[in-house]
Amino acid sequence: MKTGIHPDYHPVVYRDRDAGFAFLTRSTERSEKTVEWSDGKTYPVVDVQISAASHPFWTGRGRVLDTAGRIEKFRAKYAKYSK
Repeated sequence: MKTGIHPDYHPVVYRDRDAGFAFLTRSTERSEKTVEWSDGKTYPVVDVQISAASHPFWTGRGRVLDTAGRIEKFRAKYAKYSK
């Protein structure tokens, strides 16, 4: 790799405060806030609004809403073409 053209790639903690979930990874993202990790070292921390620990799809808390019977309307509209 050429020197001086790539961004700084360093360890960063991503934290989802709502879910109480955090993970350590490597990133080019910067942050002024820091957190002490379980290994005793201090890393920059980036707070995210949603992660796999709090997203309704991944947690199973998601709901499927069928507003005004959209599926039934679709089937009724195109029923004549299925024969």
